[in-house]
Amino acid sequence: MEKSKELIYGLNDRPPIRETIFAALQHLLAIFVAIITPPLIISSALKFDLDTTGFLVSMSLFVSGLATFIQCRRFGPIGAGLLCIQGTSFSFISPIIGAGMLGMINGKMNIEMGLSYIFGACLVASVVEMVVSRLLPYTRKIITPLVSGIVVSLIGMCLIKAGINSCGGGQSAVDAGTFGSMQNLGLALLVLVSIIFFNRSNNRFLRMGSIVLGLLIGCVAAYALNMIDFSSLKGSGSLNIPVPFKYGLNFDLGTIIGIGLIYLVTAVEAFGDITANSLISGEPVEGPVFLKRAQGGVLADGFNSCLAAVFNSFPNSIFAQNNGMIQLTGVASRYVGYFIAGALVLLGLFPVVGKVFSLIPDPVLGGATLLMFGTVAAAGIRIIASTEITRKAVLVMAISFAMGLSVELVPGILDKMPDIIKNIFSSGITTGGLTAILANAFIRIKE
Repeated sequence: MEKSKELIYGLNDRPPIRETIFAALQHLLAIFVAIITPPLIISSALKFDLDTTGFLVSMSLFVSGLATFIQCRRFGPIGAGLLCIQGTSFSFISPIIGAGMLGMINGKMNIEMGLSYIFGACLVASVVEMVVSRLLPYTRKIITPLVSGIVVSLIGMCLIKAGINSCGGGQSAVDAGTFGSMQNLGLALLVLVSIIFFNRSNNRFLRMGSIVLGLLIGCVAAYALNMIDFSSLKGSGSLNIPVPFKYGLNFDLGTIIGIGLIYLVTAVEAFGDITANSLISGEPVEGPVFLKRAQGGVLADGFNSCLAAVFNSFPNSIFAQNNGMIQLTGVASRYVGYFIAGALVLLGLFPVVGKVFSLIPDPVLGGATLLMFGTVAAAGIRIIASTEITRKAVLVMAISFAMGLSVELVPGILDKMPDIIKNIFSSGITTGGLTAILANAFIRIKE
């Protein structure tokens, strides 16, 4: 296809090394915080120690690099062959925390047992997305924009709870009796206001780096308040050697089903992201070439999440924000993706990188994630708004949000249920998502 006039470099062009590095750095700026945030939130919620948290952050960077390379390079049927950047997904945080808690309870609060349940569920459930990649035309009839919008909104709404807990200081502050202190909330507010300030700037570099700058300001303030201790960095190893299945694997059917639903929705989102990427890159958005790319991209999305479980990381997804970066830079060359992938892999191999970011205090992280999760909820509302709001749509939304938020607000409602029911429906995302799929499929109203 002829290169779009808005592009400086098309999909298969090779920009000069200086321009390639510059474009890659801009993409890294847009994704870095998003990649490291899920392991930080999960580790905080499950009270992992500094070494474990640092390792999980490092592996998230490492696997995101591998996943990005697979998407850009395309190996046989796996990969979109576009400048698709992959990173650790926010969508799975809530059910992953639930799986980790289940494993730790069964293992008498053993961290390795908690992680084995997480990675076991993520590994098995990733097959869902790989199968869906072969059935995309049919899947889109089930996961309509209305259903997808409801699930994305619920993901954001349910994660806001984790964000506000971090703002208060997290579990460590609860144990210390300082949860919700003026210092913690003030620090979170400082980060939140800083991000909003930079995001409103007309300078595109300040806008792209608004979250990084907000976190930096928060960390400087936290250091001044003696909330960061760098002495724990002493003794960090020189190199992280990725070890497959380091924590082993354990399986729980309810957890697998819950996470499998998220993979189903993620597949449809990935299809949308690949469509947008193809359009921006001046490539076909219909026909056999496009379908091959879309199926390869969704297949890689599932395969890379399987790979993540093997290398002790959390599920990956295509980052939509990088489509905007292609528009901003005018560079759609997938060779830029190779540099991004290489940088992420290198960052993941050095333990000190993961440990430095694991030192970010909960209130600082909370100030950033509160806004990020609110943005996810808003994105879901935007998807819903793009559809026709009929009487049926209102009814589907009403029952889905009611069911999803009810188990989040009153988790004890399932205490008398069998374990398998409890493990499937303890996540508001799973409960609301399944409700949306069934309600949308079976409710019939004459408009």
